[in-house]
This record gives sequence, C-alpha cells and structure tokens, in this order.
Amino acid sequence: GIVRNYGVSVERIDEAIAAMQYGISAIEVIFNMFRLRPADELFAAAHENNVGIIVRVPLASGLLTGKFNENSVFGENDHRNYNRDGKFFDKGETFSGIDYMTGVKAAKELKEALGTDNLAETALRYILMYPEVSTVIPGASSPQQIVNNANATQLPPFTPEQMAIVRDIYNRYIREQVHDKW
Repeated sequence: GIVRNYGVSVERIDEAIAAMQYGISAIEVIFNMFRLRPADELFAAAHENNVGIIVRVPLASGLLTGKFNENSVFGENDHRNYNRDGKFFDKGETFSGIDYMTGVKAAKELKEALGTDNLAETALRYILMYPEVSTVIPGASSPQQIVNNANATQLPPFTPEQMAIVRDIYNRYIREQVHDKW
C-alpha cells in the first residue's frame, strides 16, 4: 500500500507499449525534434491508458541548442565524444542516435526556417505542443540555462506551418537514421 504509482524509463516504443499492460502511471522516453516516433506511435496509447509522458533528451544531447558546428569539440569524458557509435551504452542516448554532422545541418536549418536565435527554447516549446507530455527533463549547466529552459513555456504555441517545418526537416534529414530503431 505504500507505492501508489510507478513508471518506467524505456529506450524503444515497443517497450513503452508493453509496459502499459502493467498499470504504470508514467513512461520516460526520448522525444524531441530529432526523435518524432513517440508522437506517431506512443502518445495516443498513453493518453488512452492515462499514462503520463516524461520526455528525456529533449535537446538531442545539445544538438537542438543550435550552438554546435562541425568544429565543436567535446571533452574526453563526455558521452558526445565517446559514445557516438553506441560502444558504451545505447547509441540512441547520444544525439538521439543520429549522425553528428547530419544533426548539425538539420539544427541549422531548423533555426533558420523557424526564425529563431534560441533553438533550445524553441525545441522545448515544440515538445510542449503535445498535450500527452506531462513534463520535460532538459539538462542545464548553469542557473541561466535553467531560466532559459523555463522560458520555453512562455513562447507562443507553434503554428501548423511551424509544426510542418519540423516534420519536413525530420523527414529529410533524420527519419531514415532513427525512426524505426527506437
């Protein structure tokens, strides 16, 4: 009688759907502009089963900040340096599983097409467009990043045209690399 609600953290959509058979209250899953499959295959089932969605890796390991380029360097102990191919843990956890240079190009195009200088806040606001999302877990390395992340809630909702821009860039750059893997 002590535990009233529990949830699971999953890598794959099939794991999330299977977990709903056990009366869970929440699912933690990767979802962002570079990992759209949960919106296509999981969110409706979660809504139907009254299961909350906790989004992790919302900025694709920083790619969706729009600050990285082909010359960016990551520290020796940074998973963005040593786990790009999944040697140490699931590849999907690093840059949401996409090739780094593809992600840099797609982030640049998103930034331009959405007309934003702050892709991180915009990417977080995009996630909040989905009513099935209960909460988002963005990382932060400074107090200002925490404030900036929270500011995403104050941005105006995406228009249908902006939602289509995200989907188009995903389909052109990202879909083939990740959509059917997780």
